[in-house]
Amino acid sequence: MSKAEKRERADITIREMGLQDAINTRIGGWGIKGISGGQKRRVSICIEILTRPRLLFLDEPTSGLDSAASYYVMKRIANLVHKDGIQRTVIASIHQPSTEVFQLFHNLCLLSSGRTVYFGPASTATQFFASNGFPCPALQNPSDHLLKTINKDFDQDTDMGLSGTRTMPTEEAIRILISAYESSDINQQVQQEVAMLSTQEETRRSIDKKRRRAGFLNQCIVLTKISCVNMFRDLGYYWLRLGIYFALAIATATVFYDLGTSFSTIQDRGALLMFESSFITFMTIGGFPSFVEVMKVFQRERLNGHYGVVAFVIGNTVSSVPYLVLVSVIPGAIAYYLPHLQRGFDHFVYFICVLFSCLMLVESLMMIVASIVPNYLMGIISGAGIQGIMMLAGGFFRLPHDLPKPFWRYPMFYVAFHRFAFQGLYKNEFEGLRFARNDGHGSYISGEEILRDTWQVDMSYSKWVDLGILLGMILVYRVLFLLIIKITEKLKPFVLSFISRSPKRATLVMENDHHDSALTHEA
Repeated sequence: MSKAEKRERADITIREMGLQDAINTRIGGWGIKGISGGQKRRVSICIEILTRPRLLFLDEPTSGLDSAASYYVMKRIANLVHKDGIQRTVIASIHQPSTEVFQLFHNLCLLSSGRTVYFGPASTATQFFASNGFPCPALQNPSDHLLKTINKDFDQDTDMGLSGTRTMPTEEAIRILISAYESSDINQQVQQEVAMLSTQEETRRSIDKKRRRAGFLNQCIVLTKISCVNMFRDLGYYWLRLGIYFALAIATATVFYDLGTSFSTIQDRGALLMFESSFITFMTIGGFPSFVEVMKVFQRERLNGHYGVVAFVIGNTVSSVPYLVLVSVIPGAIAYYLPHLQRGFDHFVYFICVLFSCLMLVESLMMIVASIVPNYLMGIISGAGIQGIMMLAGGFFRLPHDLPKPFWRYPMFYVAFHRFAFQGLYKNEFEGLRFARNDGHGSYISGEEILRDTWQVDMSYSKWVDLGILLGMILVYRVLFLLIIKITEKLKPFVLSFISRSPKRATLVMENDHHDSALTHEA
């Protein structure tokens, strides 16, 4: 579709849901009120109907709407069934439908504890109940009567007859209705229709294959743009962290101000570099709630088939680069120049590159955690714990040769990215410097000796190899992020299959605040 066609489709969809007055208004979130709850509900419906799908599932689309808004929203949705000359099916679970909304539906599926009580034309449901001894009172909402008849949550007997003087155990009433439905002509008609639709499946598949989808490059570009805008608007994603990094950089720079080259500053320089590459980047866990929200949106749009996993990972990675560069350069410059670290612009660039790599690695790690642990508290605890273990094995708190074997020395010392960040920054800082000894003879110790003897740094390769390893680990973390999403998608059908074995659950149902009775409409 052309850009003009896409915009026209979006404008039409917005007007169909009565949201024309809310155009160019932010949805809102924490710290921003945004649109109302009812408008948010209609926006979620707009997102689903925007692509005009052949089969549309809506879970309680009228929740949070008043009776008038519920009616008009459902009327617009019902009009989609035959719009543009294309036959569509809309399946919706409805929360407390009014009589007017109930009349919009063509077919009704009524369930109790996962068992089909009725599935057929909505207009004949009350007649079916009445013919089996459960007539609907004249002034009562049909949907309320149907649910009340088969609701056994409260151990309440079901009324029989219009006078309500005769009662029957709800379990017995459900048994009668299920038996009557299984032997009814309505059930036979449904079975015949299902068989007929099954024969048309191959034809429908061939039609669906002809539908063109957005190309991979287009998906990456659009997802990068959307992610970049989302990061810009979400204060918690980068802006609050930038403020915290700025404050910490000033605090660090003032504590380590003008270190000089005396022997006592060797430990100070190492502590400063460790703090910058570890504790500063540790604050990335503050963006975890935003990462979780991103994953929720991705999972919903992925289930709708809007784009692929690879395009999402690429878009999320590319869009984060300019913000991470900003977060690295501004606090990094403050923390580098005020303490008077190694002179030379190339040393500063290397310092920023390592800082950027650490930030990207921690963000990648937290995205992996968000894809596995969608809970805010558990995710933050898990991410903090993983980073804490890596910092312990990085070679600062205990020197590399002193790390206990086998776990801390092998493999954690080689798995933790802090090891390569520490060693790269140490080489960048100490190589070429000389420090005055405290022996009273005016002798000096070279930076290379300090690296070998004091910090036990591996000098068999240059600092650029450490940086290259960090960049390679970013790629590994992102690929791991992609694989975890793929594996989760593969496992989800098995999980859903296991859950569906429970007789207390049923798909496409409206539980009406109860667990045993359910009402589902198909428009």
